[in-house]
Amino acid sequence: MESKVKEAVQRKMCGYNCAQAVACTYCEQAGLDEETVKNLTQGFAVGMGGSMEATCGAIIGAVNVLGMINKNPQKTMQSARRIISRFKEQNGTVICKELKGIADGVVRRECIDCVKDAAVLLEDELK
Repeated sequence: MESKVKEAVQRKMCGYNCAQAVACTYCEQAGLDEETVKNLTQGFAVGMGGSMEATCGAIIGAVNVLGMINKNPQKTMQSARRIISRFKEQNGTVICKELKGIADGVVRRECIDCVKDAAVLLEDELK
């Protein structure tokens, strides 16, 4: 699989939310049209519903792709756990507001970098 990480980052820079940027980049491999995937992931912006309270949208987008491509709950769950674990190891958290430094003023990761990280981790799982 040719790396699509740059494509995911480009989508983020063009106005896609983090979940959409990741998920839409891989929708063709999942056999889904981009408009459907974009609509399915629209509510996962800014830590879900704009609340910043939930998991980073880029990770949510990656996990959605895993399910669409794997179509195997056990395999998807195992891969999702690895993505979450590796993302957390790398960035200290998977929670949007913590990544953005809302409580302590320390930005751990910018959105564009979260998209990049999630796409790299997703590609590792899809190999």
